[in-house]
Amino acid sequence: MSDTVHERIDVAAAAVESQVIDWRHHLHAHPELSNRESETAALIADHLRSLGLDEVRTGIAGHGVVGVLRGGLPGDQVVALRADIDALPVVDECGAPFASKVVDESYPGGPFPVSHACGHDCHTAMLLGAASVLAGVRESLPGTVLFVFQPAEEGPPVPERGGAREMLAAGACDDPRPTMAFGFHVTPYPKGVVGYRVGNQFGASCLVKIVITGMQVHGSTPWMGIDTMPAVGAVLTGIGQLYRQVNAFSPVTVSIGHIEDVGRFNIIGRTTTLWGTIRCAVESDMADIRERLETLATHCSQAYNCSATVDYMQDVPAVHNTKPWIDASLPSLCRVAGVNGVVETIPTLGYDDVSEFVNRYGGIYVTLGVQDTELADDGTPRPIEGGRGIAVNHNPRFYADDDTLVTGVRLHCHVAYDHLTGVLVPEE
Repeated sequence: MSDTVHERIDVAAAAVESQVIDWRHHLHAHPELSNRESETAALIADHLRSLGLDEVRTGIAGHGVVGVLRGGLPGDQVVALRADIDALPVVDECGAPFASKVVDESYPGGPFPVSHACGHDCHTAMLLGAASVLAGVRESLPGTVLFVFQPAEEGPPVPERGGAREMLAAGACDDPRPTMAFGFHVTPYPKGVVGYRVGNQFGASCLVKIVITGMQVHGSTPWMGIDTMPAVGAVLTGIGQLYRQVNAFSPVTVSIGHIEDVGRFNIIGRTTTLWGTIRCAVESDMADIRERLETLATHCSQAYNCSATVDYMQDVPAVHNTKPWIDASLPSLCRVAGVNGVVETIPTLGYDDVSEFVNRYGGIYVTLGVQDTELADDGTPRPIEGGRGIAVNHNPRFYADDDTLVTGVRLHCHVAYDHLTGVLVPEE
């Protein structure tokens, strides 16, 4: 019976492909930033309701949506399929006719151009397609499927709260409780290639806020005040050496992505604020890096007669794939992508708060290649002749191949069905 259902899933996925592409184009042209995904959530909820699901829960931790599909056969397994729905404050230079022209005038710190430069439009569209397919075979499903559409994966603006942790705190998956969580992220890997890692698929992360305080003064008389800029320069230079203070075989990075100066061209401001992120491949390194960064910031500031405060926020644990879960999942992944289309990926310091779901309920998180690339001998992607090249996530030129979206639909559906039927269950 399972082969028959797998075949029905594939036929239904092919039938819904054009609609998935249309959804993706619409979402790409109408992106919304973290904690502002109201129209995106409305589109999701409207479609889930049209499928006749047992429940459609909205307004979870902001604009989160959860659809509940109870199968027509008895079963205790519950699979949570997760997609993130928010966009980024990045200009859209992907070159597609549906490229975003949206500018958010009201977002804190804005105005910002807004785009799906990380591919969450693809994630949302593929999970909507999977909901259509699985609803169409519900009479053959034992157990329950949760379609989890999560806002604010990129992190809400400070001091707002949001994301996976807030969805779980709001009870998004309390009833029924998942026995597996699954999802994937589009990447610049070759089109249709599924990547996995045993261990940390993505690293641990936190947001960093460093405020350096001096004494405001006119730019013509710097000796009458205390300039924060020399301290800022020293901190930025020192950050580049932190990696040499930890094990070189456990990668870490500290990146400052935004600096705010309270001043003017002829005013030396009182404060300068540095916003950044720490990433650790080994989660236990996070406390050490935090301590070293705080020491660096406070002492560099003191050297220039300034003071500094360092705050850490929005902790995201590493996405950890255990070997039993990967071993159980590989047959399903290979059925969708082919044996040669499933590869072990190189390490990354990217993060994803899907870790809150996978680490709590078990399951796996993988990657799906969507670009015109091939894999070099060392496992890194490289451009193919005549293709569009490589544009990594968060780059304004990031793009995704529409023809690959149906592979994502099939991934969700095959993994869900195999888990519900007890095929995809890790050995004790």
